Amino acid sequence: MLCDTRMRTRFAFILIAVALAYPTRAVRAADEAALDSAAVAVEMIHAFSLVHDDLPAMDDDKLRRGRATVHVAFDEATAILAGDALQTLAFETLTQAPLSAETRIALIRSLSQATGSLGMCGGQQLDMDASGKSLLLPDIETLHRMKTGALIRASVRMSALIAGCDADTQHSLDAFAANLGLAFQIRDDILDVESSSVQLGKTAGKDAAQNKSTYPALLGMTQAKARLQAISEQMDAQLRAFGEPAESLRRLARFAISRES
Repeated sequence: MLCDTRMRTRFAFILIAVALAYPTRAVRAADEAALDSAAVAVEMIHAFSLVHDDLPAMDDDKLRRGRATVHVAFDEATAILAGDALQTLAFETLTQAPLSAETRIALIRSLSQATGSLGMCGGQQLDMDASGKSLLLPDIETLHRMKTGALIRASVRMSALIAGCDADTQHSLDAFAANLGLAFQIRDDILDVESSSVQLGKTAGKDAAQNKSTYPALLGMTQAKARLQAISEQMDAQLRAFGEPAESLRRLARFAISRES
């Protein structure tokens, strides 16, 4: 399996967990190398998004994972270029994955769709446009599904492609991934209210300070937590058919709804 250092990254864990959950296929050495390529690519896209998300023109944050953000530690131009370089390197990495050309193209398509205007970048625009406005619940869920949720869904879809999952299995896993991404973002909203900057490793209270539409702001904390619990139950039901091989994904779902940072 993947080495411990890589397993500590969230998206890498998603990729290997999905591959293990598919009951008719063992993860071989060749699969590991392909999963490594996909995991590294997704992690680089995630890092690029965080570097750009922290920029003054976006969230203007000075703290990320307990350290100064890139534009603070260096300068704004360096942060922009670092994000650009990470994004292009991610797709270069996928072109070198030990897979058929058809599968490599499918992986690149999946990650690019999750990253672009219909995914993460589009979600970030919706998030900025929503500042100072009161969104309805469907609008907030659309925003959340397009941000980190899109990248989580891409991680699941890419692993399913590498593992050779059939169409029905891919559909089931995608439904689970959509809920996983939503759960992660709802928990993020809750933590922004309840946790400190030290616990989060980033600036707490930013959502309220920027008057953003969030689950706690719209529903109240009690109902936001109830919504999170309902999604948790949906994820458990979605994984039931996979049996014991999906235990890693169940642990991931539990982490998403109970994490403290």
